[in-house]
Amino acid sequence: MYKFVCVLAAAVALVSGCAGSKAHRGSVNTAERARGLTVYRSDGTSSRWDAMVEACAGADAVFMGEAHGHPLGLPFASELWKDVLAKSPGAALSLEFFERDEQAKLDDFLKGVSTEEEFRKRAQRNEGNYPPGHEAMVEAAKEAGRPVIASNAPRPYVRLVRQKGFEALDTLTPEQRRLVRKPDELIGGHYHEEFVKLMSPMPGHGDTDKPEDPEKARERVEAMYRSQQTWDWTMAESVERGLAAGCRPVVHVVGSFHVNHEGGLVQVLKKMREGVRVVTVSVVDVEAPALRDEDKGRADFVVYVGPGKN
Repeated sequence: MYKFVCVLAAAVALVSGCAGSKAHRGSVNTAERARGLTVYRSDGTSSRWDAMVEACAGADAVFMGEAHGHPLGLPFASELWKDVLAKSPGAALSLEFFERDEQAKLDDFLKGVSTEEEFRKRAQRNEGNYPPGHEAMVEAAKEAGRPVIASNAPRPYVRLVRQKGFEALDTLTPEQRRLVRKPDELIGGHYHEEFVKLMSPMPGHGDTDKPEDPEKARERVEAMYRSQQTWDWTMAESVERGLAAGCRPVVHVVGSFHVNHEGGLVQVLKKMREGVRVVTVSVVDVEAPALRDEDKGRADFVVYVGPGKN
């Protein structure tokens, strides 16, 4: 999809840079706060901002695990992307929040074929599904002449997998199959175990006091895990396509569960591309004076941004 684009656009990015009024439309104070947050390495030691940028810029792929919609977490991710982009003019941005069938809409906006207003209307974007932090990332890529990869599987195909299994993808046309990656295998171990814990009903919760039949509960959670893995394999393949086109690094912004503790997305990319150099960054929506024990090994870089939305 991006063959030759990444290599050829690097020269343009060197002179065009990533500064611009739209990309910096957010609060300067918020950006400064984001840059001032303490960043921890996986072993609990702190890291300078520029050391984190250096590590990300030197990777093949960067997985930015965000806290969706967080008012400080999104500016943190946006500022990091801008600095990586400035240091690595061959970088590309990849977003979980755009599905593959929206790629042309993104490309039209990036190339000036459509205006921002037209793009928002065609892609059905608003502040709920296109918050200022994501907008700033796309604008920075646009001004630097860099690709933005619509990386995720369209929802109808994910729903198909959940309801009918992976075999249902085999019935699709070649054009449909281009939009979704059928997993080669399911990732097990810690990632699967944590997913099951997250999606299993808690005692005393739900619409009824009657407990769910254990077998039905297991089938429901495993069907949901098929969806999760369809996302993982499709997004990993999208990142791999960016790498194959010559982009370095491909910075993929995604919900942190996909990447925490060597999550499924990280494992899948490593299966697809042997020896790939991956750096993970995890945004955690709590406050803590030091790296918590449960967050050791969560990611190469961990930052606490405080709880919730304000």
